[in-house]
Amino acid sequence: MAQGIKRLGISVAALIVLAVIGALALSLLIDRGAMRQAVEAQLRAATGLELAIDGDIEIAIFPRSYVTFSAVRLKGDGDADSALVVETLTANLRLLPLLLRRFEIADIVLIKPSIRVVRDADGGSNWTPFIKSLTRTMKPGLDDQVSFSEIRLQDGVLSYHDDAGKISETLADIDLSLAWPSISRTFAAAGQFDWRGERLDGSISVNDFIAALAGERSGLKLRLAGAPMKIAFDGAIGNKSSLVLEGTLSADSVSLRNALRWAGQEPPGAGGFGRFAMKARANLVGPAIALTNVNIELDKNVAEGVMTYTIAGNHRGLQATLAAGSIDVTPYLSTIRLLTSGARDWNRQLFDLGSANPVDLDVRLSAAKVTLGSSTLGRTALSANLRGGALALSVGEAQIYGGIVRGTLGVTRRDNVANIKTQFQFNDVDLEACAADLLGVRNLSGRGNLSIALEASGSSPFGLAQSLDGQALLTGHDGAITGFNVEQLLKRLERRPLSGGGNFRSGKTPFNTLNVAVRFSDGVATADDIRIEGPTARISLTGTASVPSRDYDLKGVASLANVPGAPGFNLPFIVEGPWDDPLIFPDPESLIRRSPASAPLLDAVKDRKTRDAVRSVLERITGGRKADPDAAAEPPAAPAAAAPAAAPKAAPPAAPTQQ
Repeated sequence: MAQGIKRLGISVAALIVLAVIGALALSLLIDRGAMRQAVEAQLRAATGLELAIDGDIEIAIFPRSYVTFSAVRLKGDGDADSALVVETLTANLRLLPLLLRRFEIADIVLIKPSIRVVRDADGGSNWTPFIKSLTRTMKPGLDDQVSFSEIRLQDGVLSYHDDAGKISETLADIDLSLAWPSISRTFAAAGQFDWRGERLDGSISVNDFIAALAGERSGLKLRLAGAPMKIAFDGAIGNKSSLVLEGTLSADSVSLRNALRWAGQEPPGAGGFGRFAMKARANLVGPAIALTNVNIELDKNVAEGVMTYTIAGNHRGLQATLAAGSIDVTPYLSTIRLLTSGARDWNRQLFDLGSANPVDLDVRLSAAKVTLGSSTLGRTALSANLRGGALALSVGEAQIYGGIVRGTLGVTRRDNVANIKTQFQFNDVDLEACAADLLGVRNLSGRGNLSIALEASGSSPFGLAQSLDGQALLTGHDGAITGFNVEQLLKRLERRPLSGGGNFRSGKTPFNTLNVAVRFSDGVATADDIRIEGPTARISLTGTASVPSRDYDLKGVASLANVPGAPGFNLPFIVEGPWDDPLIFPDPESLIRRSPASAPLLDAVKDRKTRDAVRSVLERITGGRKADPDAAAEPPAAPAAAAPAAAPKAAPPAAPTQQ
């Protein structure tokens, strides 16, 4: 056994030695010039491309057979702006045919290739003549077709420039493997490359590569995967008069905001645009792609419909018609804070209007339910149009606060100043919820209608409040104003005007009708006509309210409903203080006048001589005298005039005025 193994080992070693000697002899006998010409001819036959070799040529036969060309470029494309320039092109040869002195390429490696694609306004490119030559070369049925397994690109760069679409893109550090369709019709490529600072994995497969080169319809599969987004397409491609794609398109991203920024589109605001997924039937013709049977998910919001995306020069446009069951738009508005955290003052932080979004939007959306912060809208139909940085929002109909709202909102900008115009009509809404959300007023209930037409401009919410102009009209019915009970107060003050207002800020005042008309000018709201009529009391108000400082300065009159045979009781009152917690108190002078004991005293103290006489008596009682700023201007009254005022049963204090 040992002797047999030894003889076998010697035989194998001898064969290896003979093979090495034969390979060395073969390397000496092979004509390197013929080998180079054969490789060049096969490259030309396989690709249809005429290559110019400007550098050195290296030929090796043992231990590895290859031919390496340096500084290779396509012929006929100019030396400065060549469509293809390769630093090193290596053609590896098959070993067995080489032993028979036949030169057959096994695979090709392109080291640091630079591919330049320029598309002109007519739709042609600098690669058009080469593609035509490649199509003729790869036509099936030719006798001299050459086959090799693959072409590998290492550390390559591809630059694309479209004059018509104003598009310029660069793919760098390309590491790609191409299955060259020399025999079969299928073309496939897979690898990695850098695009806009991200490393992407990509693959492409064309069922009939020759038909695709000729512009005929062919099956296409495309995959791109990276940190920003994953995209997949499965369908068909054609390019007769213009590029046509038909098939199923799917995309998903963990952050649409980051994906849009990577794609060169700055998303609006700073909230939302997180988890994203979409699947649709795509039809691309030229610069427009139409998506049907769209199923889209964004931030857990799911919608269905159709979309169209167009590219024309620097213009980008997106049109969409979508329907959804439930949508939460709170994340997109979470960064828009009108009030500060204390809800006592307007937010003074400047708007971020620096970023320009070149994409024009035209979106129509219908939803069964829309959540907006603490508010919930029922059936909603709205449209949004964004063009040139100007937003136009139209609410066709939305169920909110138990009623219906319709209206428009327009937002434009000039430098860092936002200009806003809005018109809305709220019909038969719950006034408690409506007033709390829109005005910050939380002491009103009932149902009614609200009509507003406002406009403002500013660089912050506080600036908008300072410049607010327009008008508002509120009508309500069958409600109440909480915080005070006008009926109880009036009845008590009617009996005892100076009894105080201990319970004035408690209870509620019901009303049958409510009418409020307000004009806005430079942030000041002027109440022209506020009327509240209830079953037992009536209230009328006039005055102003400051929108920037969010406080009231109102005066009104409250009266008991007239009882047949009895005179009415009118009480002037004042409303002052912040919107969310105003001070409401009766006019003190009116209460004093209504008191039988205090009214004469009020008249008396208004007379100067009587006031001086009262002061003189008080000084005699206290034994002191305080400085009077008016003493120098007028001598003190005679002591005799003060005596009647000091007597308990004397004539009324007004008697001294009858001199």
